[in-house]
This record gives sequence, structure tokens and C-alpha cells, in this order.
Amino acid sequence: MRVLGMMSGTSLDGIDVALVEFARDPEDSATLQARLLHLGEEPWPEETRQALRAVLPPAPADVATWNRLHAAVGEAFAAAAAAVLPVHGGADLVATHGQTLHHDVRPDGSVNATLQIGDASRIAEATGLPVLHDLRSADVAAGGQGAPLAPLLDQLLLGDRPERTAVLNIGGISNVSVLGGEAQHADVIAGDLGPGNALLDAAIHAATGLPADHDAALARTGTVDAAALTTLLGDPFYALPLPRSTGREHFDGPYVRHLLGAEALAALSLPDLLATLTELTAVTITRPLRDLGIDRVVASGGGIRNPLLRERLAAQLGTVPLLDADELGIPADAKEALLIALLGYLGAHGLPGTLRRADGTSHTGARAPRVLGTLTPPHGLRDLMPDSTERHPVGRLEIVPGTGKAD
Repeated sequence: MRVLGMMSGTSLDGIDVALVEFARDPEDSATLQARLLHLGEEPWPEETRQALRAVLPPAPADVATWNRLHAAVGEAFAAAAAAVLPVHGGADLVATHGQTLHHDVRPDGSVNATLQIGDASRIAEATGLPVLHDLRSADVAAGGQGAPLAPLLDQLLLGDRPERTAVLNIGGISNVSVLGGEAQHADVIAGDLGPGNALLDAAIHAATGLPADHDAALARTGTVDAAALTTLLGDPFYALPLPRSTGREHFDGPYVRHLLGAEALAALSLPDLLATLTELTAVTITRPLRDLGIDRVVASGGGIRNPLLRERLAAQLGTVPLLDADELGIPADAKEALLIALLGYLGAHGLPGTLRRADGTSHTGARAPRVLGTLTPPHGLRDLMPDSTERHPVGRLEIVPGTGKAD
């Protein structure tokens, strides 16, 4: 089964796309083979990107704006799919994460609702394919966080390794899956850790209009303000147990001003602020990891390309090695799109998209693992008729040689 997975994160850098051919290993039906046919990134239409940035919290937006954005995001994802599929031989299914606009976390850390937009009907219309979408709502309805979803992929790829591994993703928000090691069959520990690029990008954009501090050029010239860092680390979010989730609703543009106060923030130069926020990200990632007894960290996401953040992570991890996912044969720049394609395959075959813990609950905190996604049109998969082995639980994912490579 060929699945086109599409993903856009909070950074709005682009639409990540992975075309993956899934097949069961003929010798072991519990092993799912993933042949990577295409990995790449398609650009956002600039008008749509700016419109999305304009409505992200805490910016106000009315229902008409969100309605129009739902259509525009659907058109952007449809264009991304239409650009890739004819060149690489088509697909059986499109799986799309859409664009998160709001992730509503209650004060106690539980999730009330989550909203990803992007009209799936427009993608189906452009491609002629069934589209699996709305990948988080079923988990939230069952009492889960709806995030992170990556632990399923991480467990299938790395859960049988002898090292206790923290699989780290640094996007706008940082998240982790801790798995493997001597306790290979123990529950995966997963959740959001805190800000990844979100606060850094917000600070540089507010001061200069630039989307990011490229290569940490300004942050590297600054000095960490110890008092400001201590204040920021006092956020009660960091005391919540895993699993937990968050988003730009919490780590938004005014977040630093709210915690530090206008006077203290004004006293910081931009380089010092960026250096302090880089240290905040590094500390809030490494502090919980050290407590979990890990042997190594396998990292992906845009944040790992920040050289200063990488240096600070390595320094605070000490003797624990910090590896790129690519070093283990996992496409770091397309890992989330691969995840979405996998969730599409699982959803199409009625298989859960989250991991079961020993007590029967999901790794997200839901009452039980749930099949994720909504299908458009509802009859879209009736002609595929997978054989019975396709409905067996997947115990391992094996990436086999293909033509796909990150662009």
C-alpha cells in the first residue's frame, strides 16, 4: 500500500511530504517494511503562511477567518500532493496532519480539545484519492493528550535496541519518547518537554521581523541572564508529569514578557535574551532526560540544526551521546511526514495509532489505544480489500532501500 504522508508543524517552514510503500515482511507478518519513494518539502503559499501566523495564539481571529484558512490550508496541502504524486507513481491513500491552530490544555494538564485545519475534501478532489485526516481527536476524546504521536514510530524503529534511547524532536515545541534498553518491554515514556524553537523565533521576529536567528548568530554573542532563566524555569508546566502536551497557546509571543515583566525584559539586550532562551530550551530538554537514565539521545527536527542549542544540549548531557536520526537510517528531516504516512496505513487497516501501556491505557494517557483519523470520502478504501495479514498488529518497522531522499 502506498501512502503519501504530509505534515506541517508550528514553525510553518513548509509542508513535509513522504511517499512510502508499506508491505508486510513475507517471512514475518509482524514486521512492516517501509520503502521510502520520496522525501521532500513543499513550500507554503506565502499569503497563507502569513495568514496562519496572524491567527496563532494569542492573536484574536473570528470564525470567518478560520473558515477561510481551513480552505486555504486544504488547497496548500492539495497542491503539495499534486506536485509529488504524478512524478513518483501515485499512491493509494493520502494521510494529512493538517495545521494545528489550537491545542486546548486545561490547568491540570489534561486536554480539552485540539484543532488541526486543512480541508481534506480539497485534497481528495485534487488527487482523486481517499484522505485520512484529523489524527488527534480520537485520542483526545478517549481522555488522551492527542500528542505526541511519534512514540509509535520511535518504538517500532528503535524499541528493540539494547540502549535506553531518548528519541528527541525539536520543532516549535520539543518532545521525547524514551524506550528500549534492558526494560525493552516496559512502557514507553513520552510527552512534550517545553519550547523548542517557539520562543526563540518569536523573540527574533518581534525585534527584527526575521523568522529566525540563523545559525544562532545573535544568540552566540549574548550572555545567559541567570535571574531571568530561573524565573522562566519556574513555569508550573515543567512540574507536570509525562505524558503532557503543550503548544504555542502556552509558549506564545507575550509569554516571556508575562513571566519576566516588561521592565526586566527591556533590560535584556536581544543577544542576551536569545542566549537565555536557548539555555532555557536546553535545560528543559536535558533535565528530565537525565532523570530517566538514558544511554543516548537520537535527535531530529529543525531545532537540532541550531548550532548553539546543539552545543548546549551536548554539554548538559555530558557523557550521553547526542546522535542525529540520520545516523541510524531514520530520515531526520522527513521523520514526521513518515510518521503521518504510517498512521495513515494503520488507520486504513483499523490498527491503533498509539502504544498500549501495561495497564491497558495509551502512551498519551488515553483510556486505551485508539484507531486514529477520519476518512474522506467515507467509502474511499472499499476497493483496496487488504488481505488478513494486513490487519495483524505491527511489532516492528523496517525501512528498506528506496528512491526517496530528503530534498
